[in-house]
Amino acid sequence: MNHDDRLKRLRFRAWHRGTREADYMIGGFFDRLHQGWDGEALDWFEALLAQEDADILGWVMGTIPVPPEWQGALMERMKRIDYVEIPR
Repeated sequence: MNHDDRLKRLRFRAWHRGTREADYMIGGFFDRLHQGWDGEALDWFEALLAQEDADILGWVMGTIPVPPEWQGALMERMKRIDYVEIPR
């Protein structure tokens, strides 16, 4: 799959999680930050999308510990939550 198609696929998956909260958190994170990601970061995000929304939200909100395999710069950035824009 070429890079542009991969980005489109990841964006769709990030914004179609099943709950509005997860859509805003995961989709917003992708939209705001993916431009600077290399292949390794895209791989990380793609693998993250296979995780349960409740787990991702818990890790980001700090209500459950982040497993070692998800710890790192991208998760720390995701935990800032300053990328979520909620339309009024």
